Amino acid sequence: MHMVVTGLGYSGAAIAAEARQAGFAVTGTAREPRPGAAPEGVALVRFAEAGAAIAAATHLVVTAAPEAEGCPVLAAHAEAIAAAPGLRWVGYLSTTGVYGDRGGAEVDEATPPAPGQARSALRLRAEEAWRALAAARGLALDLFRVGGIYGPGRSPLEDLRRGTARRVVKPGHAFSRIHRDDIALAVVTAARQGAKGVRVLHLVDDEPAPNAAVIAEAARLLGLPPPPAIPFEEAARSMSPMALSFWAENRRVANRATKAALGLAWRCPTYREGLARILAAG
Repeated sequence: MHMVVTGLGYSGAAIAAEARQAGFAVTGTAREPRPGAAPEGVALVRFAEAGAAIAAATHLVVTAAPEAEGCPVLAAHAEAIAAAPGLRWVGYLSTTGVYGDRGGAEVDEATPPAPGQARSALRLRAEEAWRALAAARGLALDLFRVGGIYGPGRSPLEDLRRGTARRVVKPGHAFSRIHRDDIALAVVTAARQGAKGVRVLHLVDDEPAPNAAVIAEAARLLGLPPPPAIPFEEAARSMSPMALSFWAENRRVANRATKAALGLAWRCPTYREGLARILAAG
């Protein structure tokens, strides 16, 4: 089995390492490869020159964000994908943002998308492009709709240590999150299953949670007093447009069908285990 991971970024590198440990031969891509960018045992090629690797792949993971013109992997390598004789599965990392604002209501894997942000609309268009290609080629396709990603180096623990963490309170608002290591676990589990057709899978943990609760738990683990609570209306005055766009949407993303389909339990079922895992890893 040969997996190509297009985009060895934060999640892509973890997926590549997990796949290597699971017995895949793995090639990862980067726009500008540099020493040490790939996990041990993972071959690294320049994205623009990845056609040969993709043509030899059995499994393809796409982490690259879409551009205005569409998915960059399809734009650059559609010919190699169409010609790959052994390719049987594609995993596309999308976003739970395709559901838009639901006023705090729950969405599940069967909920129709209704993106409210331009970047989420681009993700949905990319999903549809991959659906079309999978149908044309008879490939299995897993669309991974991913929540807020955190993990080593990207968590409230680092923010607290830097003194930049803010405990923002917005009553009724919660975020659905996922630890980077659970993204890797889910993607590799799905790749090994050999499922048929198209599946929508939710990569979110078991407990959507408010920002203030997560910051408070991180402070507790570090033995620090939690930062003072800041009402959202006050915090919003200094937020970037990107940050404001995340806070503008409120939904709780279910994962029951995903865990049943994959037959797994998360390594970090809530942010509590996730933060503790990061802290234990140093």
